[in-house]
Amino acid sequence: MGSYVGVFGMGVMGQSLALNIANHGYAVSVYNRHDEATKDFMAGRVRTDQQRQLVTPTYDLEGFVQSLDRPRKVILMVKAGPVVDAVTDSLLPYLEKGDIVIDAGNTFYQDTERRMEAYAQKGINFFGMGVSGGEKGALEGPSIMPSGDRALYDNYLGKLLTDISAHTADGAPCCDYIGKGGSGHYVKMVHNGIEYGDIQIIDEAYFIMKNLLKMSNAQMADVFETWNKGRLDSFLIDITYKILREKDDLTEDDLIDHILDESGQKGTGMWTAQEGLEMHVAIPTMAEAVFARNLSAVKGERVAASLVFADKPVVSIEDRDAFLVDLEQAVYASKIMSYAQGFQLLDKASRQHDWGLKLGDIALLWREGCIIRAKFLGRIKSAYDEGDVVNLMMTDEFRDEIKAAVPGWRRVVVKALEGGVYAPTLANSLMYFDGYTSEKLAANMCQAQRDWFGAHTYHRDDRPHEESFHHQWEQF
Repeated sequence: MGSYVGVFGMGVMGQSLALNIANHGYAVSVYNRHDEATKDFMAGRVRTDQQRQLVTPTYDLEGFVQSLDRPRKVILMVKAGPVVDAVTDSLLPYLEKGDIVIDAGNTFYQDTERRMEAYAQKGINFFGMGVSGGEKGALEGPSIMPSGDRALYDNYLGKLLTDISAHTADGAPCCDYIGKGGSGHYVKMVHNGIEYGDIQIIDEAYFIMKNLLKMSNAQMADVFETWNKGRLDSFLIDITYKILREKDDLTEDDLIDHILDESGQKGTGMWTAQEGLEMHVAIPTMAEAVFARNLSAVKGERVAASLVFADKPVVSIEDRDAFLVDLEQAVYASKIMSYAQGFQLLDKASRQHDWGLKLGDIALLWREGCIIRAKFLGRIKSAYDEGDVVNLMMTDEFRDEIKAAVPGWRRVVVKALEGGVYAPTLANSLMYFDGYTSEKLAANMCQAQRDWFGAHTYHRDDRPHEESFHHQWEQF
């Protein structure tokens, strides 16, 4: 008997996933292109008798593949992009018809579908699998979003993946078959886009407290901790208040005050923003979160500009407690806008690609194990259980809360603008709300302009929409 599954890639995530697999009683072979990573893993992290019995280290690719039970199942834990192609090309000579390769990286869904087609021509199965949760999730149970051939999932992968996934308090696994093709990676991509928005919304709340309310880190931590006991209960709010209380190892200060204000990113948020443009779906909350990271990265330019435009407006907030109530409303409403946009994108992609995504069930997959896990997600499932959902803000589950949040939300955005505090996701989420709930927009002028300079035609509000018109504008 060989190993049930193999893990290719012994970075931190690959090591953690391999241990997770062994901890659930599955024999697993591990391989890395550089032997030292595998040796270090076996010496440093394989500790229990069960792990030592079930984890098999291999040091050549042929031996790795031959150590697996047929049909061979190989999970790739390598960096997305050209590395995946290089790894899959190296595996092919040792694989046989019916074997299964599972890409568990943050891969762009079109790359997954390209690889599926290329592998299928050789009789080998390729499976896409979105995974969220970071190192801890990989070890203790991530949120898993698999896609590809349904029969492969049902017959060979489903039990393994649900066993190693995160589970809710009531025992439900945060893993389910997503759909055909690259839909699993698409859902993971949108998850990450929502994550970008969620993070930036929280960051702006922190920045507003710090710069408009002049609150200390300890005071802000108390606010976020209080929020985490209510409807904003989530992993990201939880770690935010803990970060604010963390002390620096090198000074006597709070660590947050010595972390450089430059955000990194790995591309999934950018892909989501691009997909919004490709699909003609308005997702400004997520897009602005990406732009915020881009703007943070030009630190030197920002410092120079701050010296040129040094005068900042001063605003006063007389009732801090009341403003904090408004700020919680703004954060919550903006969060709903981010999810509303993300699920509209998922819905349109599902229809365009014929994926048949079950959007309410997808929300349940994110309740544990992943970065955006939150109490709030169960309510999204409830919203979809109501029936057809065009936009989450229009559902019985969220409509009245948004109505109640809008006045405070506006007051927060106005104060941020008056005080010169950069808050793009709070502001643009509100602009999205105002645009989506407007019977009329300025697009009639846009169409008139386009017809003037390009004869692009327009529709009339007093004629059937199918009819197009062109006006003979006065030319100068």
